[in-house]
Amino acid sequence: MTTRRAAALLLSAFLLLSGTGQARAADYRYWSFWERDGDHWTYATQGPSATRPADGDVQGFRFALSENSADATRPRGTASFASICARTPTRDGSKRVALVLDFGTTADAPPGETPPRGRTACAVIPRDATTAQALAAVAKPLRYDTNALLCSIAGYPRKGCGEQVTEVESKPEGNAGDGPSVGLLTGIGVVAVLGGAAVWQARRRA
Repeated sequence: MTTRRAAALLLSAFLLLSGTGQARAADYRYWSFWERDGDHWTYATQGPSATRPADGDVQGFRFALSENSADATRPRGTASFASICARTPTRDGSKRVALVLDFGTTADAPPGETPPRGRTACAVIPRDATTAQALAAVAKPLRYDTNALLCSIAGYPRKGCGEQVTEVESKPEGNAGDGPSVGLLTGIGVVAVLGGAAVWQARRRA
C-alpha cells in the first residue's frame, strides 16, 4: 500500500464517519391516536373522525415527538374500561367509551408551554358516534387544521400542529452545539490511529 493510497483511504473513512455522525431523522410534534387491545396499546389504523368505537372500548391519545407511526410513543397508564367508566351509568341509545389523555412530558412540549397532567374520561355518546365526537364530549376545546389533523386537546398545545422540530430545538439542555460531537471526535481518533499504522506499513514496504 503506497502512502498516497493510504491517505485516500483515510480521507474516505473520515468523510464516512463525519457524515454518519451528522445524520438525523426528522421528528414531529403531534397527537397520536391509539386503541387498547387487551393489555396493550396499538396505533390506530384510522383517524378519530373515521373511527366508530364500540361500547366498552378504551382509546388513547398521546402528545409526543415522533418520527413516524412506528416510532410513536404510547399513552402511559393501564387504566381499564371498568375503572374509567365505573361511575358513569349507561343510557338508552348511547355507548360509553373510555379515553386516556396523555399530554406528554416537558421534553415533548412546545417552547414556552407546560403539559397538563394526564387524565382519563368516560364519554357517553350516541351509538353511531365517532371517537372525535367522544373526545369533543369530554376534552374541549379541540383544535384541528384545514386537513382535519388533530392539533390540540383541551387547549393543549396552544399553537402548532404536527410541525417538524428543528435540530436546535431538540438538542438537550447543556449542549452548546457549536463543536463536533463526541462520536465524531472518537471517529477522528480511530482514523488517526489507523492512518498511522497504514503510513508505517507503506514506508516499511517501500
